[in-house]
Amino acid sequence: MNVQREKMRLQAYLASCGLGSRRSCEKFILDGRVSINNEVATLGQSVCPGDIVRFDGHIAKPQTRLRYIALNKPPGFVTSMSDEKGRPVASSLLGNSVEERVYNIGRLDQWSSGLLLFTNDGDLTALMVHPSGLIEKEYHVETDQTIPSTFAAQFMAGIVVEGITYKAESVHVVSDRTMSVVLIEGKNREIRKVLEHFGLRAMHLRRMRIGPIELGNLAEGAHRELAPEEVLALRDFSASKRHKQGTNP
Repeated sequence: MNVQREKMRLQAYLASCGLGSRRSCEKFILDGRVSINNEVATLGQSVCPGDIVRFDGHIAKPQTRLRYIALNKPPGFVTSMSDEKGRPVASSLLGNSVEERVYNIGRLDQWSSGLLLFTNDGDLTALMVHPSGLIEKEYHVETDQTIPSTFAAQFMAGIVVEGITYKAESVHVVSDRTMSVVLIEGKNREIRKVLEHFGLRAMHLRRMRIGPIELGNLAEGAHRELAPEEVLALRDFSASKRHKQGTNP
């Protein structure tokens, strides 16, 4: 993104700084974490050239380079950028190889592993985390007991657990205790909660794919830069899915 040359809505400016999607940046403003020229900002404000914007006390400047990174998250790491309990955070695995401030797109719970994407592109983040983006996430699941014969059909039809409906895009049972699950919305701990509903427990839960981006042979704990064509494929994947379902971009 280029240096700002004209007035810009505050949430758009924060997104251009790599702080998250515009929607999440609106929450930062409402929470009082953003200031303009040392005055606490309010939703609806704009940023003019020369204004000094701070987030959590640190000056926020538009990113000069967009980064798109795939990480194979090991179990035990949390996907928040910091953790008050002192648990290891997935972003620490990027080390010093990423100078830009990047954020994970979506989440994986602490004991799940696999593909996790990081970027400072707020617009792509918004596209991928919102259900309207229709980005598929594929998981490989190993259970502690035999998977019931009705599991796949019920999960794809929709299961209500504690008042919340969980629905998979697809479920393919590979063997007695292994299956592939594809989600689109991906509510918090969705697969684990549905498994518990059936009296099952996940022994291993690994995310293998996000849209067209596959985990492949990326070593656990390692990361790589996405190629430009992969970033384009992510955007095209969402556009194609919306077109098929007749959803406006």
